[in-house]
Amino acid sequence: MALGPRLDLRQSQSLVMTPQLQQAIKLLALSNLEVETFIGEALEANPLLEIGAPAPADAPAEPIDEARRTSLESSPVDQLIGEARGSEDKPLDIDTATLDIDRDTGDWGAAVSSYGGEDLPGIDDRGGGGPTLAEHLERQIGLSCATPRERLIASALVDRIDDAGYLSSPLREIADDLGIALAAAESALVLVQSLDPTGVGARNLGECLALQAREVDRYDPCMARLLDNLDLLARGELARLKRMCGVDDEDFADMMSELRSYDPKPGLKFSSGGGEPVTPDVLVTPRSDGGWDVAINQDTLPRLIVNRTYYVEMKGACGGKDARGWLSEKLADANWLVKALDQRQKTILKVASEIVKQQEGFFRQGVSQLKPLTLRAIAETIEMHESTVSRVTSNKYLMCPRGTFELKYFFTSGVGAVDGEGGASAEAVKAAIRQVIDAEDPKAILSDDTLVDLLKERGFELARRTVAKYREAIGLGSSVQRRRQKALAGVR
Repeated sequence: MALGPRLDLRQSQSLVMTPQLQQAIKLLALSNLEVETFIGEALEANPLLEIGAPAPADAPAEPIDEARRTSLESSPVDQLIGEARGSEDKPLDIDTATLDIDRDTGDWGAAVSSYGGEDLPGIDDRGGGGPTLAEHLERQIGLSCATPRERLIASALVDRIDDAGYLSSPLREIADDLGIALAAAESALVLVQSLDPTGVGARNLGECLALQAREVDRYDPCMARLLDNLDLLARGELARLKRMCGVDDEDFADMMSELRSYDPKPGLKFSSGGGEPVTPDVLVTPRSDGGWDVAINQDTLPRLIVNRTYYVEMKGACGGKDARGWLSEKLADANWLVKALDQRQKTILKVASEIVKQQEGFFRQGVSQLKPLTLRAIAETIEMHESTVSRVTSNKYLMCPRGTFELKYFFTSGVGAVDGEGGASAEAVKAAIRQVIDAEDPKAILSDDTLVDLLKERGFELARRTVAKYREAIGLGSSVQRRRQKALAGVR
């Protein structure tokens, strides 16, 4: 084979994310209060921006059926994804995607699931009280990944990590969504699990604790058996667990002490809020005709406008080319920000309206009627990308007659129904378990097997271990523990 220079043509997909698109993506993920802070800084930096008169208090909110019928332009994020995919609705092929990298900042150009970009200050810089878990992980990914492709996959995994630090979606599902091999997703997960805080990216409690044990070089065969049998620890079967680990009393006590020093929810230290009162971003109110009004909470979102009169005055006073160029740039920035904020509001309304439609039973009858719902189901219905819906529902709260709930609350896993049709959400099952146990006779405490039968009568087809898992998740003890507690409380 001859060696020498030659000219080849290669076709590939390329995602180039402009600063404006990076800004639009960030705005989607921010709450109304965070957007208000950002607007304040934009007002200081751009003389053409000003706060306009608020919308009339009696202005009608956008009804849910109108939100479904009205044709809204797709968000900038979906436009980017659509252009990258082409006309066919297929996963983005990361193997052939290339990313532009800024030679000065080292920042990479684009990714479907990244919040990357240096044009916008982070939430911590705007008084949000420190970086979120996602931001903290994204910063480390930029330093840990050797190639843009690795960073893209790792960022997609970070998008699926919940507030506690656990990977909330099956790895196979993520790989299929990205159009990559499972091995590539597994390799990216190893990288994510190597980031700070230790234990983040775990798929279950045992894996989370194992990662922390490895960090301090305590993950020996005995500790591995302990972490593989945490269910015995939860049930208090310590003697059996000690025999399985093959250790004496002193070593077992040392292992238990080590286990207590680990953090079962490593991501919570990055949760924002700090006990501050929650301000709703979306307001849902019933209408007289039986429908629902869904509206943005205007009290926390100033109305931004472009002062074109001032622009004309300044343009007439500009004597140099540089001054006119600067003024034109400020006008373009102002117009884009106003448009991005308007699109953000439409996107939030569209997503929130579909959530209300899908979970109407909850708004009318309560948690017992909460249905299983996924981000993908909402995304497919309103024809948006799943990552867009994920950002819209992050750090956003909805207030309705039943209280204030995070938008993520309405996305729950499902369990089987007795009639085989549809299913019920995990929250509905937990509510039913609590109702049954609260109504039990103190002299006839219900076992988990009895709970299975009673729940079956209510339409829930559950295994005994599933009932026990949900019972423990809501803080209710076993039948023996409840009998003991009620005896101590003086219940006879």
